[in-house]
Amino acid sequence: MGSGDHFDRLGRLAAYAAAAVMTPYALIKVSWVVGAIAGVLPIGDGFGLAGWVALNTATIGMAGLGIAVALALVRPWGLRLPVRWVAGVAWVGTGFLVPLLPYAVLDSLLGLPDGAPRHRHDGGPAMPGWEAVLIQTSFVGMGLGLAVALPAHLRRRRPEVFAGRVGDAGRGFARPVRWAVGAGAVIGAVWAYWALGGTAGVAHPAQRGVGERLLTGLWGLWGLTAAAATWTVGRGRPARLRHWIPLTLGWLGTGSLCAWSGWQLPFVLYVALAHPAGTALPENLAVAAVLHVAAVAAGAVMLRALVRARGSVTAAEAAPETVDDTGSRLS
Repeated sequence: MGSGDHFDRLGRLAAYAAAAVMTPYALIKVSWVVGAIAGVLPIGDGFGLAGWVALNTATIGMAGLGIAVALALVRPWGLRLPVRWVAGVAWVGTGFLVPLLPYAVLDSLLGLPDGAPRHRHDGGPAMPGWEAVLIQTSFVGMGLGLAVALPAHLRRRRPEVFAGRVGDAGRGFARPVRWAVGAGAVIGAVWAYWALGGTAGVAHPAQRGVGERLLTGLWGLWGLTAAAATWTVGRGRPARLRHWIPLTLGWLGTGSLCAWSGWQLPFVLYVALAHPAGTALPENLAVAAVLHVAAVAAGAVMLRALVRARGSVTAAEAAPETVDDTGSRLS
């Protein structure tokens, strides 16, 4: 059995594991909704019954979508779905979850001093420890599962994208892509600077706890990774590097840029326009808004460039040649 077969098998197992590990999260959220309506479970601080039910119903739907996508990556019916739909949803999901994995591990092992009580994870009411552990495990497991299962699924459906080496495809990118690479690098550098304690562009430095700085640093790292991976594919250097390596890293990095900035931008705009009492973000709102808009645009442009840079090596060309009895090569 070749390495490709091993990777495909690992991807299938990862898909099933991702679906299974997200199920407890969905069941916990269902219990919160039912319990709140029945009056036997508390409602989260700052919420009314309708708002609490609506919020958790939305997260139940997101968990269900995540489970469905994980199964689509491994079940036969998933191959009949448009690859752009499956890949697009999974791209957003991995963009959300994979950057959180180091944070989740450190949070579980060390307990990051971010000022939040340890029993109030996920914005919910006071939870028993086992419930918090299940929620954390669901996110970590789904992120890891999708990160392995998605490349395996795409390799089955579009093997030519993963074939060959970087040098086979390096012909440069158009100017918009080069601008996107530069923007991704600048955005990642700014977030890394903030994570290291930089205060330029930060209106309220005291509000940035250790946990928030770690998350910002992870977003910065993935922004820099997206820019580096796209630049590598465009330049075709190092030429002997397997194409799937920068493609996978670029996929995760661009997903992080789009998913997290797309998620945070509405909150930044809401605070900037509505000025809610008692609510302030650490960053200067104008700077944060510009960075998030640029991150979404740069991530989308770089992703499009990555998936289109297939190069001259197709799946057929990458397959081993066979020789007939006369010594002639057969394709």
